[in-house]
Amino acid sequence: MSDPGRKDFSTKAKEEMTPDSTKSTQEKVKETITDTKDRVARGMQPDDNKGGIQESFDKSQRAHDNSQGGATSTM
Repeated sequence: MSDPGRKDFSTKAKEEMTPDSTKSTQEKVKETITDTKDRVARGMQPDDNKGGIQESFDKSQRAHDNSQGGATSTM
């Protein structure tokens, strides 16, 4: 379960598993916007104020973003 105001884990997983080639432009734009909002929320809330699962998920997402050249490279 995600923290309030955050993108739900099951929604994120579904988006990641669905190939971009099957998504409409509207779906891609929506995902980009909601991913950006989630990244902002992730950065605004300190890890020690998050639930355990949310904290672990955020750390893995930060590591993924950093390995891809930072969050701005995917926007």
